[in-house]
Amino acid sequence: MSVSVPIGEFSRLTHLSVKMLRHYHEIGLLEPAEVDATTSYRRYGIGQVPTALLIARLRHLDMPLPEIATVVRADSEEARNAIIADHLRRMEEELDRTREIVGSLRRLLSQPRIGYEFRSTNQPEQRVAAIVDRVDRSVIDLWCAQTFPRLYESLGAAGIAPIGPGAATYDDSFFTDSIGEVVAYVPIPTSAPPGLRELTLPAGRFATTVHHGSFTDIDRTYAALGSYVAERETLAPGPVRELYLVGPGDVTDPADYTTELCWPIAG
Repeated sequence: MSVSVPIGEFSRLTHLSVKMLRHYHEIGLLEPAEVDATTSYRRYGIGQVPTALLIARLRHLDMPLPEIATVVRADSEEARNAIIADHLRRMEEELDRTREIVGSLRRLLSQPRIGYEFRSTNQPEQRVAAIVDRVDRSVIDLWCAQTFPRLYESLGAAGIAPIGPGAATYDDSFFTDSIGEVVAYVPIPTSAPPGLRELTLPAGRFATTVHHGSFTDIDRTYAALGSYVAERETLAPGPVRELYLVGPGDVTDPADYTTELCWPIAG
């Protein structure tokens, strides 16, 4: 016969507050073994203790309640462990991102003003293979990490060798509204293969400079180039371009990235 205990006792057993247990009952995450029809008093089975402890651990890891429910209801240990492993992977990625931002902040506070070299250049019309999407700035790193491999894989499968570095354009709303059109592209010598869009980037004049290092710090380079344009040039309509001269597909250390920023200016 299964032993059950009152909610208060179960709270002491599991270190889950009575308020939490009631909430978990209301959302169907951890339902009591018994509910008195007259008093509505809840009783929990001793066999529910492992589930309660699992829920507590996952909450400490900031796993959302709907995802915890998926873990609790998983029909096999393998399925449950896969969900948990995926969450831990996302946490590790977020931790890496936090460390990178902390490093960027320390560099911003401690390093002297970076010296940039600015140029004004004319860029010719280009035929490119592209993937176009409307992207939220909060997920741009993930979007690029998924999109550029897809670009290069499609070109490789078609036997097409790029004739320039991978690049992207970002329209004004990407910056002003934190969501906008992003065009990831690679210059090509012939028609784009199926699955990719073929576009012609117009010729134009650009103020340029080079950003060295992680994309986390690229806002400093944008600020420097934008200030230069405001002081020395006349802004022209059109999206900003980023040329990934050395990027994630070339090196593993973000400190070795080299990105050319191209800001449209009047000819």
